[in-house]
Amino acid sequence: MKEIKTDALWVHLHWLTVLAELGSFTRAAERLDVSKAAMSQKIKELEEMAGVALVLRTTRSVRLTSAGEKLVEELRDPFARIEQSFFSVRDEAGPVRGLVRVSAPVAFARQQLVPIIGDFLREYPQVRLQLDVTDRLVSLGSEGFDLAIRHSQQLPETHVALPLCETHTLLVASPAYLAEYGTPATPQALPQHNCLYYPRGLESPQWRFCQRSDASETVQVRIQGNFATNNSESIRDAALQGLGIAMLPDFSARAALAAGTLQQVLPQWQSVDAFADRLWVVRPYAAQVPRAVTTFIHWLRAHFVDG
Repeated sequence: MKEIKTDALWVHLHWLTVLAELGSFTRAAERLDVSKAAMSQKIKELEEMAGVALVLRTTRSVRLTSAGEKLVEELRDPFARIEQSFFSVRDEAGPVRGLVRVSAPVAFARQQLVPIIGDFLREYPQVRLQLDVTDRLVSLGSEGFDLAIRHSQQLPETHVALPLCETHTLLVASPAYLAEYGTPATPQALPQHNCLYYPRGLESPQWRFCQRSDASETVQVRIQGNFATNNSESIRDAALQGLGIAMLPDFSARAALAAGTLQQVLPQWQSVDAFADRLWVVRPYAAQVPRAVTTFIHWLRAHFVDG
């Protein structure tokens, strides 16, 4: 039997995994930037060396034989590790580069992150950011995200969670609303006001408070209002229209408070269990994390450490 030099097989084997992924000689050739004829020839040579058919070809489709499927399955992890090792080595040299996929809550992303993201991209011009703006808790692993910014008390135990900054929950209303309906002096006065709130299932809306100077006792009030939504920006916009008193995370209300278009209500009282008291950066656990990802995480934490 003719001796097979295994070091001559690596290109053939890699091309087979690409063919298996794309299911087409044409698309595999395009991915590898080679001709379709070269692609076909490599697979033919591999089959000759293996002594068994690896690919079933028809005029309309390409699929692997059982031997081909077994071979590709056993090659998938080793090739993935080789790719990871190569990019890890490349990451260590030269400028920070690569794609970072990020998920972030709508209000935080739009009002706090996006306005300063240009500073990061100018500092690291070879990094590309892909930002998914959603209040949905995405699955980082299955959806391919490198990290997520979470405003939550419940963090996945299987991930690495790093504190980003503290947040506070505020009651706010427009000057026009307060001029017309008055400013409540205590939480017990809130049921007489139109309250704009974040719905929690089918439960009747209730807000809980404690005094900032004494958190030992809480006050719970049942509120009512004609507008509820699961997006803090929408609640803020309703408050800006003078519709009522809104409960918001501080990062959603900050700009309007600074502009004077919203005013804080009951500043001596602190909301209890309404929104999380901290933002987190969450990433999947990995033995090796791309330098672009760690650089962006460090940049985020440095910029938001003071809230």
